[in-house]
Amino acid sequence: MNVLSVKGLTKSYPNFLLDDVSFHLPQGKIMGLIGKNGAGKSTTLKSILNLVNPDGGSIQIFGKEFRENEESCKQDIGVVLGGIDFYNHKRLRDITAVTRRFYKNWDDKAYQSYMDAFSLNPHKRVKELSTGMKVKYMLALALSHKAKLLILDEPTSGLDPVSRDDILELFKHLVKEEGISILFSTHITSDLEKCADYISYIKDGKLIRSAEKSAFIKSFHHLKKPGERELTLEDIMVRTERSGFNVKSNL
Repeated sequence: MNVLSVKGLTKSYPNFLLDDVSFHLPQGKIMGLIGKNGAGKSTTLKSILNLVNPDGGSIQIFGKEFRENEESCKQDIGVVLGGIDFYNHKRLRDITAVTRRFYKNWDDKAYQSYMDAFSLNPHKRVKELSTGMKVKYMLALALSHKAKLLILDEPTSGLDPVSRDDILELFKHLVKEEGISILFSTHITSDLEKCADYISYIKDGKLIRSAEKSAFIKSFHHLKKPGERELTLEDIMVRTERSGFNVKSNL
């Protein structure tokens, strides 16, 4: 069963076109969305969530047409997006008090456990948090209302290596123990090597490839050098960007 199905997603800006992006995320799996800065990762995630109005395509979440069931679907989605800032002078406890009202399945016990796990002080103000701590706080909010699907934009950005590994281990735990599905964008391809089941690669607004991780890597075998070991995701991105490779039908 696919918890998320994206078909023909298109969004046009004056200097950018997200062009006919399609992929599927099975239930209980982690998908990494990769691509260089400006490739269309954030536009894709925001279009899926209807935070920007896509020009075309369809989105199904939990088997429902998302735009027709947006309010009910969002009760079961946890979201962390980059570029969203809280009021700097607000305390975390005050932001939480407002946020929890929007979710019928809000779990105070789960929230407190994540605040403790992330060493977050609810009495601190937003301006007192580092970038990494802001990410952890947003994750705590996203994980505290029994979400079945997490959609995350660069969730490990700004975190030190130990904190990044902790977050990735949490993702794997959520998938294995609770059956949660996760879609997250990142430029840190080593993170995906550790936890992703599926990879979707966007280049210049076009989907180059979306597949189970091992199949994804094998489909780029033509980029290997003689005698070279299996390519990493970073190898694939660097060589694809340099080669001008741009059409998924070439695979």
